[in-house]
Amino acid sequence: MKLPEWYKLIDTSEVISPSLLVYPERIEKNIELMVEMAGGTHSLRPHIKTHKMAEIIEMQMAHGIQKFKCATIAEAELLARCGAEDVLLAMQPVGANLSRFFTLKETYPNTSFSTLVDNQITLNDIIALGKSKNNMIGLWLDIDNGMHRTGIEVGEEAKELYKSMVENPLIIAKGLHTYDGHIRNEDLEERRKVCNTAYEPVLKFKAELESEGLGPIGMVAGGSPTFPIHCKRPNIESSPGTTLLWDERYGTSFREMNFKIAAVLLTRIISKPEKNKLCFDLGHKSIAPEMPFPRVRIFGLEHCEQIGQSEEHLVVQCDNAQEYKEGDVFYAIPMHICPTVAKYDSVLTAENNVITGSWKVAARNQKINI
Repeated sequence: MKLPEWYKLIDTSEVISPSLLVYPERIEKNIELMVEMAGGTHSLRPHIKTHKMAEIIEMQMAHGIQKFKCATIAEAELLARCGAEDVLLAMQPVGANLSRFFTLKETYPNTSFSTLVDNQITLNDIIALGKSKNNMIGLWLDIDNGMHRTGIEVGEEAKELYKSMVENPLIIAKGLHTYDGHIRNEDLEERRKVCNTAYEPVLKFKAELESEGLGPIGMVAGGSPTFPIHCKRPNIESSPGTTLLWDERYGTSFREMNFKIAAVLLTRIISKPEKNKLCFDLGHKSIAPEMPFPRVRIFGLEHCEQIGQSEEHLVVQCDNAQEYKEGDVFYAIPMHICPTVAKYDSVLTAENNVITGSWKVAARNQKINI
């Protein structure tokens, strides 16, 4: 019997819709490609915010990856529970999250935790809490090189802040962190040019710090779109994340990266409200809704127009709607996979067109234990 396309299941009778399917063999290929592009694992610090799953962390660790980046305390705890050696919390901790961060360090002493800072107020809070707990903390200075979301611009203020880090006995100054998620040029050479222009002041700033005896200066840079550029630089760690599961937006925009789609939504037609319209059980609660239409690529319905979405429903206008019936199964690739994964407690694993199990999205919520 000829098997169907890679993403289709032979039997969907027991599969709830909507469900998020992941394909371990394709994830494995993506990890292998990521390591190959980076020339090994020594300069890789992949982000886990896309998948938030222990099984994928363990797959990466099996390939020798031991340095990771994350966005939440729950993700950091998940990494520690998996035995990761080195975890960077790339979200400056403030308020209750600062004390939670120190609790992480105390609870999981076998993992080396570090985090970011971009201002003197937060640095003072970190130092005060570290002093009260007699606990040192690894810090990276978060540099804004054009995204204008977090970070401090290079200059005298940034230099003084880094000096404060180096001079305090409770702080282990790790180096500079910069995220250039605003760089999304579809043409690789144009993306490279923009990326290099944005990164040049950061390199110059690094050299200034080292010339004043403030080194050594480690470097963590970029995300998935600029991964092909940063991963070729010497002496930096690059931080791709979406590369593990990939999605339609990145697959279409960054065609030079041959990562495989490894996460697909299974959905069903639940109604045909009027002529030329189909309604799917794929609402805001099931897929990232922050983007304009289309929010998914529905296999076989690429010619149709997504015209409406609410909490539970996705309405599609389709000239050949009469060819389909209520209950028909379709498969869809999210435009944005990261917040889509976070909508599910667990995902179903599929291999050879058959459901083989499920993986918990273990760091979906704000906390695991801490």
